[in-house]
Amino acid sequence: MALGMISLLAICIFYIQVTQGQTGCAEVDSMTEAVAGKGFLLGCISCKRREEVPGCAIVDWHYKAAGSEEFIHIFRYEYNNPTILHEDFEGRLEWKGTMGTKDVQTGSVFIHNVTFNDTGTYLCTFHRTLYLPLNEEHVVISKEVELTVVEKANPELTAVISEIMMYVLIAVLQLWMIGVLIYCYRKVYAENEAREVRKAACSQSKLVELKDPCDGIYLE
Repeated sequence: MALGMISLLAICIFYIQVTQGQTGCAEVDSMTEAVAGKGFLLGCISCKRREEVPGCAIVDWHYKAAGSEEFIHIFRYEYNNPTILHEDFEGRLEWKGTMGTKDVQTGSVFIHNVTFNDTGTYLCTFHRTLYLPLNEEHVVISKEVELTVVEKANPELTAVISEIMMYVLIAVLQLWMIGVLIYCYRKVYAENEAREVRKAACSQSKLVELKDPCDGIYLE
């Protein structure tokens, strides 16, 4: 009962904190490894500190190739107007961010048909305007994604850990079964030994009872 009350209280506290802060928005880092020939989602999320404050945002994506020192402007999203700005990404970038509102908080884009030339640094920039009661506040938030393109997908850490845990569990279960068998064998052996001892004691007592104290002859 006490554990249930503690769990309920923790859930209530979490709910209150979320509703007072970033309701419906969580900043999750983008994945950083893409497979050549497949698609990849460049994640970029920028949550507002206060959801009740109206605002709007423009999202820009820049790209810097591996070994290069300069960023090139490859993509811009401004309320229902996604625009690819570089020929190397023409027809391969697709907006996967917030739709249907100017108040953009998710600025992710999807790269179709990833190539090894897509390896490099991607810079996501939010140009946000907050409409406060007395004035407007302009905020610029930037996030980088270091993308590596590989020929074959590497197993994720969680999958590796799960596989290791599975083998560990199998080994533990096998050891437990061996222990149970040894325990059962010893218990059965001890019971058999005790039964034999009881039989021997019973036979000895019968012999003592049947012995004639006068002539030392056993009765048949």
